[in-house]
Amino acid sequence: MSAINDALHDYLGLRRALGHKLAGHERQLTRFVGRLDAAGAGFVTMADALAFVLDPDLDPASTVPGKRLMAVRGFTRYLSAIDPRTEVPPAGLVSYRPSRRVPYLFSDQDVAAVVRAARASTPFPFRAETLASLIVLLAVTGMRVGEALRLDCCDIDWDQAVIKVRDTKFGKGRDVAVAASTAEALAAYRRHRDRRQPATLRLVVSLAGTPVIYSGFALAFRQAVAAAGVGADGPGRPHVHHLRHAFAVRTLPGWYRSGLDVEALLPRLSTYLGHREPRFTYRYLTATPELLGHAAARLEAAQEATR
Repeated sequence: MSAINDALHDYLGLRRALGHKLAGHERQLTRFVGRLDAAGAGFVTMADALAFVLDPDLDPASTVPGKRLMAVRGFTRYLSAIDPRTEVPPAGLVSYRPSRRVPYLFSDQDVAAVVRAARASTPFPFRAETLASLIVLLAVTGMRVGEALRLDCCDIDWDQAVIKVRDTKFGKGRDVAVAASTAEALAAYRRHRDRRQPATLRLVVSLAGTPVIYSGFALAFRQAVAAAGVGADGPGRPHVHHLRHAFAVRTLPGWYRSGLDVEALLPRLSTYLGHREPRFTYRYLTATPELLGHAAARLEAAQEATR
């Protein structure tokens, strides 16, 4: 391994120790360092960085050049403290504005339709139970898909109806309280699971008794959404991650209707969702007609109070 490759390993390890996943950056930087090693480069020059970021084989209209620039700038800033010969490409070399997909806000009826379609998509009863249990779990907890797939049987306090989420996006565990009916449904799924005697401790398993992988579940979810016709007339295709958005958006109207102090409770929602700060939760709170109505009512009440 070259000195630059060693430095990449140390850089990624340091950033991950600070809570960053960096899966996309690792892919791009591995390609970048591979090019440098193939060329026998001992340090990074501006020409090396530009050749990688502005690769003519890339579509300049795509987001890849911008993502490459972001990854290379972070790595070269780190390298420049080790080797002063390192040249850091300037910011703004490539415009990169990550587009935010408008989430599809699943209703309870949408979730039920997708669950029915998922069950109908397979002749295997256990696989049907697995798909249905996962979809419902994501819908009623707002958990990330990866968090749900990584749950072990021992991560659920069955008596207290609490799910202990480990190995989260930012390395911070949290307790997710669920309704008793949710815990009972998971316990019923676990009984089906245990009869198959899987070799893994993971709660959610495949027909073969192995952990369910994200790509397989995401594909099954997309197929169920299409079969159910959910979101067919919308501007974008519903995504499994949109279940998390829908959970966040549904929570606030419930608080408003209960007369609770929503502003004071937002940090709790952030903690429940596993966000580091409430500002990350705000991105999930798409303005629905009901939310806008509650906001308008609060504004009107505040104006009345100052008169």
